[in-house]
Amino acid sequence: MKKNVILPTLLILMATLVIAVFPTEAESAVYDDTIRLHILANSDSQEDQNLKLLIRDSILLEFSDELSSAEGTDDAKTIASGLLSKIEKFAEEKIIEEGYSYDVTATFDVEWYDTREYEDFILPKGYYTSLKIVIGEGEGKNWWCVMFPPLCLDMASEDTRSEITNDKYSKEETVLISKNGYKAKFKILEIVSDVFK
Repeated sequence: MKKNVILPTLLILMATLVIAVFPTEAESAVYDDTIRLHILANSDSQEDQNLKLLIRDSILLEFSDELSSAEGTDDAKTIASGLLSKIEKFAEEKIIEEGYSYDVTATFDVEWYDTREYEDFILPKGYYTSLKIVIGEGEGKNWWCVMFPPLCLDMASEDTRSEITNDKYSKEETVLISKNGYKAKFKILEIVSDVFK
């Protein structure tokens, strides 16, 4: 009789535990609700790396107001898509001013990112939409930040602003990526992402 009660009870407890730690659809939406800004240098030479940082700073200063004005992710994608040719032209002009002749390509791509830890939050590894800017051959070290929600657009420096200071993420997403969030859910989300890599 006891065995008949213990087994179902254990199964219920295990199912409850799995449900409790498995990310909800709202939490896993962090991939859809995040747009990364990704800039690749022509090469790893010091000159090309310096140029990459100059172009990064110039782009952030020139376009941050427009890019950060989006009300949601779809709006951000629309705004950024409309700016692609302007970003290319602007960056190429800056490059010519610096004495180089590299082409610039700006596109929207879906790219794989490894887990990235900031001061106050962590983004899980997985596929994210990127505003990708390639300078010349794009063979050099890259730089990236979070374009939307706008966590880096108001500054032109090597590090992104590390606070989640807006309401663009849902409550579930904010808890998931905060350093005090649900660690088990975060890890499960990364395991699932690896399966589909």
